[in-house]
Amino acid sequence: MARPIVSVDKLVKHYGDTKAVDAISFNIYPGEIFALLGPNGAGKTTTLECIEGIRRPDNGSILVAGADPERKLEKIRKILGIQLQASSLPDIITVEEAMKMFCLYLGVEPRYDLLEKLDLRGKYNTQFDMLSTGQQRKLVLVIALAHNPSIIILDEPTAGLDVNTRVELHNIMREEREKGVAILLASHDMAEVEELADRAAILLNGKIVVAGTPNEIVTSGDRQVKIHIKTLNDSIIELESAHILQTERREGYSIYLCKEIEELLEDILAHIKFKGDKLIDLRVERPSLEERFIDITTNGKQEVDYEGNS
Repeated sequence: MARPIVSVDKLVKHYGDTKAVDAISFNIYPGEIFALLGPNGAGKTTTLECIEGIRRPDNGSILVAGADPERKLEKIRKILGIQLQASSLPDIITVEEAMKMFCLYLGVEPRYDLLEKLDLRGKYNTQFDMLSTGQQRKLVLVIALAHNPSIIILDEPTAGLDVNTRVELHNIMREEREKGVAILLASHDMAEVEELADRAAILLNGKIVVAGTPNEIVTSGDRQVKIHIKTLNDSIIELESAHILQTERREGYSIYLCKEIEELLEDILAHIKFKGDKLIDLRVERPSLEERFIDITTNGKQEVDYEGNS
């Protein structure tokens, strides 16, 4: 297995008497998108700032490409790209000036190719305050990507953006992942995380309470799966199975609530075959990551004792 490019081990951070981050651990590997989720005040931003070297942990350790952000910040800045949620530039700076200034600081040639890729070609002489929210976000992302970083930190990258711009940014994230770049994504958009993330962790009161692939997180809960099924001769209404928790009929469909989806599907297909019936439609409605997130954060309890070095 590849070595982690970001390793967080038992990270602790206090603000006065408040423990904002409470001994959390996780790894991020090259070529994956790792999402950090949680309600406001859960500790996401503090965790990101410690990884970025902006804040000093009170306890625990962080390694970014094998280096401690506290001691090797200059080294880390060369391989780290950051797009913060509230990123801003001086109002009067133009797109081209911003690009040249940051590329000079990063020691690379201006990345006009990225400006063109994100549809900012005709905006070189436009001041930052005259750009739309989406264009401003694109410019900040271009700056974050300009030096071909190995790690990208994105804090709510698509918040408030229109659908087309969101799609563009999602495609950029996928392209960077394909190049082997590690992406740490903090987001409130559960659909975005479910679509993009390889793994995710949910923070609550400074602790990681559950982690894994989005599907693993969803299936770790108590919500049931719905199976909608329709057959030619409607023999499905005679189905009996120990795996059915609840049944309802709607618009010619039999709808079954279950926990053990594979076992129930086996029973359904065996029943249809036995009855000589024909399957017309079958749909599986799984719980969403958003529903699972709400369950965890509303209950306010740790559902998994997560140590987090996978």
